[in-house]
Amino acid sequence: MKKMKIGFIGLGNVGRKLAGSLRRNGFELVVRDLDRETAKPLIEQGADWGNSPREIVEQVDMVITCLPNPAASAEVMEADDGILAGLTPGKLWAEMSTTDEAEVRRLGQRVIDKGAEPIDCPVSGGCHRAATGNISIFVGTERPTFDKAFPVIRAMGRQILHTGPLGSASILKVVTNYLASVNLVAIGEAMMTAHCAGIDLSTTYEAIRISSGNSFVHETEGQVILNGSRDINFTLDLAVKDMTLFQAVADRGRVPLEMSPLVLEIFKDGEKRYGSREWSPNIVRRLEEACGHQLLAPGFPSEIVDREREEAGEEIVPMPSQSI
Repeated sequence: MKKMKIGFIGLGNVGRKLAGSLRRNGFELVVRDLDRETAKPLIEQGADWGNSPREIVEQVDMVITCLPNPAASAEVMEADDGILAGLTPGKLWAEMSTTDEAEVRRLGQRVIDKGAEPIDCPVSGGCHRAATGNISIFVGTERPTFDKAFPVIRAMGRQILHTGPLGSASILKVVTNYLASVNLVAIGEAMMTAHCAGIDLSTTYEAIRISSGNSFVHETEGQVILNGSRDINFTLDLAVKDMTLFQAVADRGRVPLEMSPLVLEIFKDGEKRYGSREWSPNIVRRLEEACGHQLLAPGFPSEIVDREREEAGEEIVPMPSQSI
């Protein structure tokens, strides 16, 4: 079967890595970003440049957007030279941005009205795994559309979960990002408490790693915190955006959350103090400043690198629901 030709719009920290996986796996690619410099490595690898979203969608089978916020996605979709202006029946639009589920459904309906098929498929698992095609991908769409898009999606991620209809993937994405943000704050508090109690930070790191308190966030962001680089390729403004989206989902469901508003205020305060583009692990600076101690230890890496071999993605099938 001939591979689809893919358009990819949005070449930020995650997008350029996902687009790189597509090109590495032999997909014909047309790319675009507000900063053309970010496209240079992909163009050198054989990708073409698209002058507008409309021009891109007119020449591809599937167009992917990976943008920083819902407003950016709406602009790329609905501008006069946007995707919707050039979309025709049978084509696929895949939204890989972390976005609002209500907004992705709104735009998805406009895609359906054009006779095309919408998908929301955000990623999870860290930028380092996006670079190697080993990241996880949630996919919200109808099953026939999932099957049609699967050869493309499996080239970008290792674990692929069909989450249900359009919008379901975006809900689960902000749920999991919320958990990561809560865990990041908790790791900072745990390590600072141990440090102020006289425990060596390297020993604390290992104690958490081998314990019931371990987590993915500890094994990744915990290391760049202790190194001091705090470079996880994810910024405070994105953390605030994602937690705000999570809170909106909870509010629509009338879930009386207690921890979420508190952690959101912590991140908003961090953004106010250190700037929107500061790396999110530097949220621990609030506690470092309050305690007069730094969370630093020798021997930890300045960035996380995925050393696992790239493998084609596989669908993760949930356990069947039990009727009550």
